[in-house]
Amino acid sequence: MKNYVLKGNICYSRSKDEICIVENGYVVCENGRSAGVYAVLPEVYAPFPCFNYEDRMIIPGLVDLHVHAPQYPFRGLGMDLELIDWLNTHTFVEEARYADLEYAGRAYEIFSEDLRNSETTRACIFGTIHSSATLLLMEKLEAAGLKAYVGRVNMDRNSPGYLCEESARKSAEDTEKWILDSQGFQHVRPILTPRFTPSCTDELLERLSGLRKKYGLPVQSHLSENLGEIEWVKELCPGTAFYGETYDRYGLFGSQGASIMAHCVHSGEAEMELMRKRGVFAAHCPESNVNLASGAAPVKRCLEKGIKTGLGTDIAAGSSLSVFKAMAMAIQCSKLRWRLYDQSLAPLTVEEVFYLATKGGGEFFGNVGSFEEGYAFDAVVMDDSSVRQPRRLKVRERLERLVYLSGECRMAAKFIDGRVIFREN
Repeated sequence: MKNYVLKGNICYSRSKDEICIVENGYVVCENGRSAGVYAVLPEVYAPFPCFNYEDRMIIPGLVDLHVHAPQYPFRGLGMDLELIDWLNTHTFVEEARYADLEYAGRAYEIFSEDLRNSETTRACIFGTIHSSATLLLMEKLEAAGLKAYVGRVNMDRNSPGYLCEESARKSAEDTEKWILDSQGFQHVRPILTPRFTPSCTDELLERLSGLRKKYGLPVQSHLSENLGEIEWVKELCPGTAFYGETYDRYGLFGSQGASIMAHCVHSGEAEMELMRKRGVFAAHCPESNVNLASGAAPVKRCLEKGIKTGLGTDIAAGSSLSVFKAMAMAIQCSKLRWRLYDQSLAPLTVEEVFYLATKGGGEFFGNVGSFEEGYAFDAVVMDDSSVRQPRRLKVRERLERLVYLSGECRMAAKFIDGRVIFREN
């Protein structure tokens, strides 16, 4: 069913500064896309089935621009370590287990079910170096009805022997075969995924650049997350002025196609300007940045500069698949950054983080993340009636409360591309 109407309290972003609210209104899905939001339903849509959610909140589906599916089993572990030690102690050990397809199947079933049951409708996801396991992840996500980009990870240096590909050539050849094997999915698409510069040789990045041009694929990786990591990149790539150039010199930094760079905690002015110029997306992962002591990213500056920006949960450095939690932490981290060491940059607002979680991140998928006419119809219906309150709140207040108290609320329905993923009767 691709034609229907949802009725309730409708909230969506038109810009980073404006949340549009229509109380007791209607949002129309026509052929899987939004046909607009109305205070009074136009007569032309009267024949459409109407799902009346009464006083509940209807918002665009949330977008997660950065999450590691194979790390889901060890959430909450190793949070006393910084990035590189955490990778070596926990991440690489866990990801090596995905050579076992039986283990991968159990783990990815749990991840896919939990993602389906979250408010996330679209996500950009890292797998591992294992092609068969990554295809299995794609199958699980497809069956769950989710829209996603999924990447087979590339890493041919500075990695444990049990998780390091034998050569750049073999890594690229296996990646190309995986790309071809993944063409049959309807809702899940491949994305090139060099883990990060320290784990990829120049030859491998050059070969991935060739695959990008050949197949027109987007790219996801990490950028300027940790101070020690940045110094390491300087040692490995002495001819570059900043981290982002290590990708840009191989055409993997926007411009020739869509790219997501996670974190950007310590990106300087030159790097941020290149991101803006190339149209690179920044995936802000506030909980991860706190847990691994990486820092507080200057997200407000990204928005002011016009850098395309969204949010990421970054499992398992992040502990939860909830993009609502990422929204709340993004505000909190921006307040600490402002209060403690950069009072030139005001804290993020609810309007801004709601935009990041919907329309901002959704832009990576096209016209996604809003109920404006022509946008893909992704929606979740939130029931906040369980949060006891002695007075009646305005819808804008309830939306703000939802950001912080989503764990006390319940999702009543979920729609992706107009498809009903689930809904209460």
